[in-house]
Parts: sequence; structure tokens; C-alpha cells
Amino acid sequence: MGPKTQRVYDTIRSWIESGRYGPGDKLPSERTLSAELGIGRTALRQVLARLASERFIKAYGRSAYRVSGSGGVPTPADLESWQIHGSRRIYENRWVNLDLVDVEPPGVERFEHHVVRLHHVAITAVVDDQDRVLMLWRYRFVPDQWGWELPGGIVDPGEDAAVTAARETEEETGWRPTKVEHVVTYQPMIGMVDSPHEIFVAHGATKVGEPTDAEEAGDVAWIPLDEIPRLMSEGQLMGSGTLVALLHILSSGPTAAR
Repeated sequence: MGPKTQRVYDTIRSWIESGRYGPGDKLPSERTLSAELGIGRTALRQVLARLASERFIKAYGRSAYRVSGSGGVPTPADLESWQIHGSRRIYENRWVNLDLVDVEPPGVERFEHHVVRLHHVAITAVVDDQDRVLMLWRYRFVPDQWGWELPGGIVDPGEDAAVTAARETEEETGWRPTKVEHVVTYQPMIGMVDSPHEIFVAHGATKVGEPTDAEEAGDVAWIPLDEIPRLMSEGQLMGSGTLVALLHILSSGPTAAR
């Protein structure tokens, strides 16, 4: 996607994210958008196809689009949260902390619950115009396993996670991603471990040198997206962040990489 089409993509997406067009709203016609945004109809359709593949809009009828969603899913009400009466730290170092938290679930006697507190992490899937994703072949000693991973790392104190995503990608692969876009923030083991994971996607990257993070670097390769389901079924994809990011890209359709 060139600079002009990227600008149009960013503009229409900002209209949706800012609420100018809400869930279920109809977008202006292609003729109107083409004139307002100063872009040809063919290039505009590429932008609209990408927005549809990423589920921001839905096509209906002939050359018509509506914003995805219908106002949201209702949140169940009148449910009680757990009461937290206190917490005490029983182990601490620069990488991992372990707390015992005094909790009281509704209708259950109070007890102490172990909580492992880890760092905030950012992970990036960089996809190129050939529908390939930038990955690292690594050895992980904890499961004693080799496998493919996406680049990522710890968010430094005070650092924006998007900055971390781009920085870690460059340090670990030697490729500098174009604009990274946030996809989701999630907790990989929410019952006992506190470790926010933020997933980013970038469309394209520039080779700027060799990897500079010797500890985290692995064999760098561009893996075709159509190979991902096979690698997944064979257990060659390591880490929940890698799986979440790649499943997002696969679910968004083949045009999401463009």
C-alpha cells in the first residue's frame, strides 16, 4: 500500500475509531469518498477491501459498506467481584515477583491465592507485500524446544508499548517496521499470572542492519502465511503472543497483509 492509499486508509479508520461513523452506520458512497479523499476508485477499493478484511467495515449490496458491529455485547449485571483484603510479597527480583493475596470470592471462605507478577510485554507481527511474516527460529530452554516466534520484549518503565514493539523488532531481526498498529492487549495466564501482553501488526519493514540483541536473536526468516497453519499443527510455533498475533492475521483474510 503506497503513501496515498495508506493516508486514505488511516483517515477512514480514524473516522470509525473516533465515532464519526458508529457500528452499523453506512459509509458514504465510493463516488463521494473518492471525491472527498482525492483518490481514484481502484485505489479506494483496495483501501476498503483492507478495512473489510480487518473487520472495521462490512460490504453489503453492491459497492456499499457499513461499519462493523451493532452497538456491542451487553455486559451481565448484578454480579459480585472477589474481595481483596490484602497482599504480601514472598519473593522478588528484577524479573519475577510472587505475592500471596488474601481473597474472598462470593460465597466462599477467604484464602490466600498465589499471584506471579511478570513484566509488560510487546510483540509484533510484521507482514510484507508477499504475504510473509517476519519470524525467528529460536531455542527455549524452559520447554527444551526449538520453534518459530515473533519478535518482542519487555516494555521499559515509561516507554510506550508501540515504541517497544518497533525497537525489539529491529534489535532482534535487523528489520525496522513501518507504523505498528495495536491489535489487542491480553493476559496469557489470567488465573494466576499478571503479565500484560500487547500485540502489534506492521505492514512492511526496512532492512537496517544485523540483529543487535545477541541473547534474543535467532535465525531470521520471512515465513509465508500459508505455511502458518501447518507449523501450528506441528507444534513449531512457540509462545501465546506468537499464536494470538498470527491467528489475528489469518482471521483477517489474505488482503490484510497489503
